[in-house]
Amino acid sequence: MPTKYIIVTGGVLSGLGKGIAAASIGHLLSSRLKIIPIKCDGYLNVDPGTMNPFEHGEVFVLDDGGEVDMDFGHYERFLGVTCKTKWNLTMGKVFDMVRKKERRGDYLGKTVQYIPHVTDVIKRHIFEVGREEGADLLIVEIGGTVGDIENELFLESMRQMKEDVGRENILYVHLTYVPIPYGVNEQKSKPTQQSVNLLKQRGIFPDIIIGRCSEFLTKEIREKISSFCDVEPEAVITGLDVEDIYEIPVIFEQERLPEIVHKKLNIYSPPDLRKWKELIGNLRNPKHSIQVAMCGKYTKLEDSYASIIESFNHCSAHLGCKINVKWVETTDLHDTAFMDEVDGVIVPGGFGSRGTEGKIEIIRVARERNIPFLGLCLGLQLAVIEFARHVCGLTGANSTEIDPDTDHPVIDVLPEQKDVTEKGGTMRLGAYPAVLKEGTVVRRLYGTETVSERHRHRYEVNPAYHETIREKGMVFCGTSADGRLVEFIELPDLKFFVATQAHPELKSRMERPAPLFYGFVKACLDEQAVEGR
Repeated sequence: MPTKYIIVTGGVLSGLGKGIAAASIGHLLSSRLKIIPIKCDGYLNVDPGTMNPFEHGEVFVLDDGGEVDMDFGHYERFLGVTCKTKWNLTMGKVFDMVRKKERRGDYLGKTVQYIPHVTDVIKRHIFEVGREEGADLLIVEIGGTVGDIENELFLESMRQMKEDVGRENILYVHLTYVPIPYGVNEQKSKPTQQSVNLLKQRGIFPDIIIGRCSEFLTKEIREKISSFCDVEPEAVITGLDVEDIYEIPVIFEQERLPEIVHKKLNIYSPPDLRKWKELIGNLRNPKHSIQVAMCGKYTKLEDSYASIIESFNHCSAHLGCKINVKWVETTDLHDTAFMDEVDGVIVPGGFGSRGTEGKIEIIRVARERNIPFLGLCLGLQLAVIEFARHVCGLTGANSTEIDPDTDHPVIDVLPEQKDVTEKGGTMRLGAYPAVLKEGTVVRRLYGTETVSERHRHRYEVNPAYHETIREKGMVFCGTSADGRLVEFIELPDLKFFVATQAHPELKSRMERPAPLFYGFVKACLDEQAVEGR
């Protein structure tokens, strides 16, 4: 069977959920097919690694160290694949490839132009990924909105692909918005019509239109979109607003989207959503409820912590527990009274000094009052700083990232990073193994001697202070094989006080929650039972 291609585009406005739609389609087709997702982003950054989370949401880190768009989190969680950096193609990468080819003389003196040279590089890259991975189906998501100048070359490449691979081997899915204006109470198709017209002007004629809407699309609106946009009525699909994104594959199955794909691409890979639906049922009908404080500096944009929220959802599905998140901005923290009302505290990753003193104070209160605590990346570093200051007596202990002149640099930059001046892709990135100490909470949660989690950081617990910190009772329960790098810490005498230098949320799955999150949520449930809340 020749490799098949599904191209996912978006119109009307950004943020409609193309990544979730693409991942959901892949999930429905994954029973018999090897599916590889590719994301094309129009920005000129090589990757999103240097972008502020307010600009682009969470940076998702892969096993191979790639910093990619947060949609790759959806791909991994829905498709069960381990994605690779090469599957994320930014216009910054494309232009870099073209420039290098031109400097090498690959174009033999020709004038280098957007068409065909840039579009050829894009198509060649996509075809190469498919060959390398032995893919049955490639799902290619085009970032941005039709009409954006940034994605024009990607769209032109997708148009050309139907001639390269054959119209019977490629299918175009377009995600649009169907609003219901206040006071009108009627689904409106005009934004979809205009968006599809823009797409057609670029030579792409969609096979399936997904209309994002707060209600299921009516028969009338489906027929209207079908008539004006030249698609079959049954190929107009509802992209329903949902509380949990994991409901989207179920809705797409209900809308018979897999059958349309099977017919148009001449494939057969029937979905099996039995376990998926069972877990969604637990999400919809929780038996318990807890409140967790998320203490960070990007709390105004929840997408900054998207993978943490998804990890909570995975735990909820398995423990039948609704997790209410209380967002705590730590930049100007004046008191910690809010901790009287929460069952647990998370301090997530981050960079820079802003908000760190507030987080350290929160960690101190959690430790002294025995409130379940989970620290991630920077959260581990700040937990060590707090412990060094208030238990080890190292006054002014800090990280050299926060205070370069601290007398006690308990957190310091990696030696190999001392002379690095560039920011992009220069951290300790990707999956690294750790050896877990027998008899510890972390070892029990993982159930194995060695684990591999993903990292994104430059600073480590300073080996010069390891002995001092251990003597006062903090357990380095997971380290690199040589013991030099601290990967996990815990305070064993508390209900749950665990932190990791890694980002375990990045590998959490609906069917298999991240062990540290699972343990943390269980501890919060136990805390609630003790307090009688």
